[in-house]
Parts: sequence; structure tokens; C-alpha cells
Amino acid sequence: MEMRETLELYKVTVLLYLDKGRSYVNTQFQELEPWQIIAVTALTTLLGVWLHGFLFQQQSISSRVRKFFFRILRRLPFVGAKIQKQLNKALDDLSTSVLTLKEGMTYVTNLPAHGMTESELLIKLKDYSTMGEVHWEKGQVSGTVYSGEEQLTTLMVKVYGDFAWSNPLHPDIFPGVRKMEAEVVRMACTLFGGGPDSCGTVTSGGTESILMACKAYRDLGIERGVKYPEIVVPVSAHAAFDKAAHYFGMSIVHVPLDKRTMQVDVKAMKRSISRNTVMLACSVPQFPHGVMDPVVELAKLALDYQIPLHVDACLGGFLIVFMEKAGYLLSPFDFRLKGVTSISADTHKYGYAPKGSSVVLYSDKKYRRYQFFVAPDWQGGIYASPTIAGSRPGGIIAACWATMMYMGEDGYVQATKKIIATARHIEAQLKKIKEIFIFGKPEVSVVAIGSETFDIFRLSNAMTSRGWNLNTLQFPSSIHICVTLLHTKNGVADQFVKDVCESVAEIMKNPSERTTGRGAIYGMAQSIPDRSLVTEISHGFLDCLYSTELPGDEKKHMNGESAQH
Repeated sequence: MEMRETLELYKVTVLLYLDKGRSYVNTQFQELEPWQIIAVTALTTLLGVWLHGFLFQQQSISSRVRKFFFRILRRLPFVGAKIQKQLNKALDDLSTSVLTLKEGMTYVTNLPAHGMTESELLIKLKDYSTMGEVHWEKGQVSGTVYSGEEQLTTLMVKVYGDFAWSNPLHPDIFPGVRKMEAEVVRMACTLFGGGPDSCGTVTSGGTESILMACKAYRDLGIERGVKYPEIVVPVSAHAAFDKAAHYFGMSIVHVPLDKRTMQVDVKAMKRSISRNTVMLACSVPQFPHGVMDPVVELAKLALDYQIPLHVDACLGGFLIVFMEKAGYLLSPFDFRLKGVTSISADTHKYGYAPKGSSVVLYSDKKYRRYQFFVAPDWQGGIYASPTIAGSRPGGIIAACWATMMYMGEDGYVQATKKIIATARHIEAQLKKIKEIFIFGKPEVSVVAIGSETFDIFRLSNAMTSRGWNLNTLQFPSSIHICVTLLHTKNGVADQFVKDVCESVAEIMKNPSERTTGRGAIYGMAQSIPDRSLVTEISHGFLDCLYSTELPGDEKKHMNGESAQH
């Protein structure tokens, strides 16, 4: 009885306040004419629409304000000229490092009047294949070439040649390629603990695999009523997630790492989830530091919120699935965890297949169907494709299938043993050098190095001068080596450690000295608050890749363009 009276009193009070509100609004508008009320309503609606559009964009408000501020700053005569001068210098340095030709070499800019003979072509190709100064065959390159075994190379070339003209777009004409692609996907699903409903596709590489998963979850989210799809990823996640957000009109939220472990902060990821979140992602391992994200915790989080979780195993996927049999235990990371709905893994890395092959896998076909594209009303017929590309090289699929069959489980397990043992040997030896430190706990094949004593990019430069080619990283400044089968050859790992020791000793003679060369460019790039400048430098670098002018002419051309600006 008392509860009923309380509710009745509450109802009366609410109605009283509503009536007061109605009276107040009517009083404010009683002297206005109908057209004025309509005008105010229309303007208020337009303002609300504008405000919603301003607040809910892919780019954050702070980022847009910062970009606007620096755009104005660059228009100031003195400041703009100084920035442009530094920009031109960075672009010139990049073009000099990229546009390197052997003496006497020129660019081909027109088709030869008459086709070249096979022998002439082979001589020409020899010149192109020997242009580089970095010799990956010696094992002095981080990642890049993951096997290099001569017998496997010969096999891949032979297989690709046999299927060079094939195209899985036409399964009726090339049924063997269709069968091989299905078998590559099924073998990969089995390796990653997939059940009978697991599925996937072969793609051109890790970036496309990630793009496909993001596209699938965007479309799934839209079907569920999400208007502004959002991806939530660690800051260490591959840039392909940013690329997917850019291509597919999604927002992306970057979650910070635990500074001690370099794993994603699970609590921070939980706080980042919103009603617009269509997918979570993590890495096993992540590229910068080789650290495994806590997939068990993230899978539980994904289940709790009923959000798909993508596990990016592009880099080390074909190592981690064999580590248990190689004698190295890892926490669960694959479809054995109910919350994991998709996985990307590159067959062209530790799967040792030729470049241009990867797989994206799903725990259930209900996810994969959102990846597909179908144009049912095209005049050319019904157009349906599983991935971004229409026509795809059947030769790559055949060579990937052949590589997996050639390696077999025992081959992969043996290769994994050698690589993990070598990576842990390098880590243990580098930890003895007091002026540097190792990021997090690298459990797979990547060992990342930092320093609180000197600029770590100086070590990168010093190792380059000794013939090594390492990966340069930022936020925080670091370098890493990605161990491959080439590093497991006798003496290579010990030579790497020896060169690091000697380089650090040399640096410590003057630890505060400034970094020069490519390391200086990276250091500068991190310190620039206007990130559009970094984008501009990167655009210049990409332009250089397609230049067919001699280095001297290119430099003049670029300086001439700058003068015109």
C-alpha cells in the first residue's frame, strides 16, 4: 500500500513539472508568429545535424583541430619557408637512398623496337638481380626472406611455371587450382584448431587478409544496426587495420600497451568498447616487439560483449602452431578459444610459400559470407568474388600448396625448433649488454632492442654499416631483428650479437652524439607534431619508387618543383 502511494506521488510530481515546462515553453513562444517558430525549429535541426557530423567523424576532434592549426602555421611566410626547406632536405635524402643505380645504368622508358632474345633477357635480368647491396642470402636481413632454401626455390619456380596461366576466377577451367586453394584453407584451419564449420580464403598477403576480416565485420555490424562501425585495436596492431578503416569508412580506436609487458592493456580495451564497436583485434605476436597479446583474456572480453575478435597471426602464425610440438609452450591463441572468430596468417612468411600468399580464416561460415562481394545485376553476368582481387594468380596458390606439402608437419616443426632456439639465444646474449634492453617478453621470433643511454637509431646505423638490415620502429624508438631460417645457419646469430656488442662499445665513446642518416629521419619524424608532414615525406618516398629519372636529374627536378611552390 505504501509503495503504491509513493509511486502515485512520484507520478503527480512528474506531471506537475511537465506542466510547468509546457507553460514555460508556451510563454516564451507566445509572442512569436508561426513562421518564426518554424524557422527556429529548422535552424535548430540543422545545427543539431551539423554538430552530430562534426562530433562523429573518423578523425578525432583533437586531431582535426591540430591539423587545422598546423595548416594555418605553414601558411605563415617565414615558418612555412623553413618547414618546406627541411621537408625538401628529407625528400632529397630519401631519393638519394632509393634511386641507386649501378654505374652506366639507365632507365628503360620505351618498349624495345624488337623483342629481346632469351639470352639477352637473362643477362639483363642478372643486372637487375644484383643491383642491391644488401645480401639476404648471408642472413643479415631482418625477416624479408624466410627460407631461401635452394631445393624449395627450385620446386616453387617449377610449380609456378606449370600453373602460370591459371586463374581461380575460372574454377570450371582450372578445377585443380580450386581444389588446391580449398586444401590450403582446410589445412590452415586444422592447424589453428578450427572445427568442421571453420573456413577461410587465400589472399595476396597479410594486409588483404586483415582488410577482408575488417570488411566482413563492418558489414555484419551494419546489418545489426551499427551506423558508425568502429575497430578497437592495440597501438601495436599492424597498420593494415588503419588501412582497412580508411578504405572502408570505419573509425579506429588505438588501445595503449602495458609499458612493462608491451601487451595490450585489457582493461583499457574494455573501456574503449562502445555501441559502435564491430570488432576487437590483437596480435600473436605483434610486429614491433614480438610480444604475444593476452588472447585468452581478450576472447573472454569478446564473448562478454558479443563482439567478433580477430587474431592477427600474419607474422608468426606458421611458427606458433608448431611451437608446442617443437617443445615450446604458449597460452591458447586460436579457435580453441570460443571468443576467437577469425585469424590471419601469412603462408609467405614462416609458411615458406612464395610472396603473395596468406590466409584469412573464420570460426564459422556465417562470418565469411560478409567478406564476399556479389554484383548480381551486371550486364556481364553475375559477378562474385571472395576477396579484393578478381583475377588471381593460380601459380601462387599452386606454389603455396606445393610448399606446404613439401614441408609437411615434421619439416615445419624442425624449422620452428631452429628459429625459436636462435631467437632465444640472441635475446639471452643481448640482455648481457647493459646499455641496451629488450622490450617485453619475446616468445616467438622477433627481438626488439631499446636504450635509455643513447639514441637507439645510432645502433641501427652502426649495424647497417656492418652489412645488417634491421627494422626501425617508433613510439617508442627501437629496432628489432626478425629471425628466419637464414639466421639459424652456423655462426650468423653469434656474428649478429658480436656486431651489436662492438657497435654499442663504439657508440658509448660518445653516447650523446646526434644520429645521422636514415635514423635521423626516423627520429625527426617522431618529433614532428604535425603528422601531415610525415605523410608528405612518405608520399615523396612512394613517388621515388616509381621514378625513372637518374638520381641527379631527380634531385634537380625535385628542387625545381620546390622553388615553384
